Amino acid sequence: MGPVTPGQVPPGPVTPLVVLNVVGLTPRLLPHMPRLNALAQAGFAARLGTVLPAVTCSVQATLLTGAPPAVHGIVGNGWYFRDLGEVLLWRQHHALVGGEKVWDAARRVHPGYSVANVCWWYAMGADVDWTVTPRPVYRADGRKEPDCYTDPPALHDELTAELGTFPLFQFWGPGAGIASSRWIGAAARRIMSAYAPDLTLVYLPHLDYDLQRHGPDDPRAAAAAAELDTVVGPLLDAAAARGATVLALSEYGITPARRPVDINRALRAEGLLRVHTQAGMEYLDPWTSRAFAVADHQLAHVYVRDPADLPLVRKVCADLAGVEQVLDAQGKREHGLDHPRAGELVLVAEPDAWFTYYYWLDDARAPDFARLVEIHRKPGYDPAELLFDPAGPGAAKRRAALALLRKKLGLRYLMQVVGLDAGAAAVRGSHGRLPADPADGPLLICSDATAARDGFAATEVKDLMLRLSGLAVPVQEK
Repeated sequence: MGPVTPGQVPPGPVTPLVVLNVVGLTPRLLPHMPRLNALAQAGFAARLGTVLPAVTCSVQATLLTGAPPAVHGIVGNGWYFRDLGEVLLWRQHHALVGGEKVWDAARRVHPGYSVANVCWWYAMGADVDWTVTPRPVYRADGRKEPDCYTDPPALHDELTAELGTFPLFQFWGPGAGIASSRWIGAAARRIMSAYAPDLTLVYLPHLDYDLQRHGPDDPRAAAAAAELDTVVGPLLDAAAARGATVLALSEYGITPARRPVDINRALRAEGLLRVHTQAGMEYLDPWTSRAFAVADHQLAHVYVRDPADLPLVRKVCADLAGVEQVLDAQGKREHGLDHPRAGELVLVAEPDAWFTYYYWLDDARAPDFARLVEIHRKPGYDPAELLFDPAGPGAAKRRAALALLRKKLGLRYLMQVVGLDAGAAAVRGSHGRLPADPADGPLLICSDATAARDGFAATEVKDLMLRLSGLAVPVQEK
């Protein structure tokens, strides 16, 4: 607890709060999760109105700040950094997130309010007490090895000694599965037991995988939900042992989508997008392109260098099959997306479509990273990374085995397992649009029935967290 000035009433104890970010949870999936469903029955479940784009980084920033992307600036999982001239996704520095965070608001009335962030995004550099986030070891020779970043640093050795190395290759890629969520859940329980944070944020990604690979209507989606419930259960037990309130929520719902839409190829065909070539491989050239898109699931930011090109770019995008909306400046304002990081135009896909980042016209000229799980080099999101190349899954697995052997021998290797057009065609689920049916939208579940309502907006979750913590926080003057 911080210092108390003379005459000031010391803040009373807060109610511990555990927030489980159960990615992809929807009302349709809840019946397959008995522990989480029991929590909803004992407390309450409510619709959660998400933001556009309904993607991880944007929604998480809104949940923590109570503000839309126009204020906190996280317009997607990545964007075109105009000052750098680069498309960058999945950055980790918390300084990118604007607005007042929930812990800053809490500390205005309770200076000692403590927070653990277990794998929510933009964790590095956040003013919290305990941080855990995926962070590979990037060797000088180009090898990438599983690991995580923690703050304080000693937490790293505590967790890895007890739980083993963070399972990075089960967190994303063709091997992504329950092991990563199990590790995260166990790490959160360890931190709660050892340090008793007032607020514990826990990110559970498991439903993201099979719902995108196979679709939410596939039996494997229900099986994934049941499997994740076995991770949720021990977390609920740990929270109950501390007398903590539990808030479980999701960022978005994943809906069936089978149509990949190649925006950048359409822009290139019109002479608007340019590439440069090295070693026979084509690379997006954002410095000289008149227009290009940063694809992010079912939303894409289209950056247009010259305003005079806007009518042409808008027409090209609007005429492309699979594009439902083209948001201009007014449309961005209406959706809370009018931020300088956003594209001049923002595209929203039709319900069964999603946007690829592909810009090459011949697979032989695709960059080598296109066939890799390489989230930091691709100028857009690539769900095909969740699948072994469907054009030759056996060969892809053999290449993976050979790459692992080279890794064990200390040699450089490339894990070339991702399909290109065939991989995109195999994807069966996506998100990013606002949900058309509440049954497919995100869900909020709370153990405290006194807070029950039929629905909450994502911008209201920050205030809900404060109330569930027992904190009456005055509105901050702007």
